[in-house]
Amino acid sequence: MSIKIENLTKYYGTQAAVNDISFEINTGEIVGFLGPNGAGKSTTMKMITTYLTPSSGRIYVNDLETEENSMDVRKKIGYLPEQNPLYLDMNVLDYLEYAAALESVPKSDINKAIKKMVDICGLGDVQHKDIGELSKGFKQRVGLAQAMIHEPEVLILDEPTSGLDPNQIIEIRKLIRHLGKEKTLVLSTHILGEVEATCDRVLIINRGEIVADGTPDSLQDKFKGQVTISLIVKKDSADKDVIMRGISSVKNIDKVRILKEDDNSISFHITGLKGSDAREDLFRKIVSMNSVLLGLHQEETSLEDIFRQLTTSKSKKEA
Repeated sequence: MSIKIENLTKYYGTQAAVNDISFEINTGEIVGFLGPNGAGKSTTMKMITTYLTPSSGRIYVNDLETEENSMDVRKKIGYLPEQNPLYLDMNVLDYLEYAAALESVPKSDINKAIKKMVDICGLGDVQHKDIGELSKGFKQRVGLAQAMIHEPEVLILDEPTSGLDPNQIIEIRKLIRHLGKEKTLVLSTHILGEVEATCDRVLIINRGEIVADGTPDSLQDKFKGQVTISLIVKKDSADKDVIMRGISSVKNIDKVRILKEDDNSISFHITGLKGSDAREDLFRKIVSMNSVLLGLHQEETSLEDIFRQLTTSKSKKEA
């Protein structure tokens, strides 16, 4: 077990930023840590990395209790905070040498460690440049390199793709997936597609409490609501009122409405009952009415839907 949190609480004055949370993260997992602004994500990460002391509860990193062994724990963790801690007037190689020395990398190993990070993080073309000259994407790569320079077993990344353009996000996402093959990785982000693309597991925190914990697929199954189906038929192939009645007669269909109509087609918005899949029956019904089917698509419950459902209502534990 890489990270174990037991009844963790953190107060700022009388306000509980983190309220009695518990969870475990296994070795080699990539975990997406999600929540709205002010939910307690960064506070939790700072406690795991020993930058903050809990008000109560315990944190273990590779079986070491963080308060009693803070210096040893820091050696096992690589941390990239949301505000990337870079010295802009240093060039990349000098900065990584400085970071390696701070992390107590033996002098004889520093050059080897720097070369490895330059290769892994794709910094070869910019290694001799000053950090202040780099794009935001390369600055994030430098930040990741400093977080990993001492070969930590656990990586904590707080909003690593914040402010990046789509191409830079894809590059950092690939790097994170690569790192996740070797390390335990906790990733905080507001980009839900990033979590679905990179993470083995999702933790959602709201108002200081864990409200969901599971794989993206298991959460989609657990919080699945009514099914939404888009159906398009050729306009001249049948009367639209006849098609409406036919669709409404199909098992597990709740509501039907016309979404759009043009000279060539009619689009229907169909709501099915929770957990149902009426696509095959809809296909057969349209064919039986001699209508021409142009499109049939069922919308799945997205992680964004789940996030919104859990963080816009009163917090309650769902784990």
